[in-house]
Amino acid sequence: MASNGDWNLIFSYSRQQAIDDGVLIDVTEEAKKIGFKVQTVVTSNLFHRYLDPPAGLEGEGQSVTGRLHDLMVLALFAAKRGVNTDRVTFNVAFLMVPGRKETIEAIVHIGPGDNGEPVLTIMLPEDD
Repeated sequence: MASNGDWNLIFSYSRQQAIDDGVLIDVTEEAKKIGFKVQTVVTSNLFHRYLDPPAGLEGEGQSVTGRLHDLMVLALFAAKRGVNTDRVTFNVAFLMVPGRKETIEAIVHIGPGDNGEPVLTIMLPEDD
């Protein structure tokens, strides 16, 4: 067992392991197109509940790409207004069935990555 000062390390789970396991989904390339400059992920919960369009919306112009773009544009606006904080919340509406949108609250959080570098996580409140 490794020792860190007065604490014994029992278990660690890196951000990279979470990406490899599918708990976090790396959207860095898409995020860079929007204006983010650091590694960016979304939680699998957010992705599968809202970014992956529900069945029945094929003819409604809904796609993962478009929904992710909308989420990240709103996340960028929220991040720019978040001064002196590591997280901000914002609302985004997703078409869930033809003619019915659902507005959700999401969180954009900046924190240290596996090597102390700044990284972003976009998530639902229950994913925090």
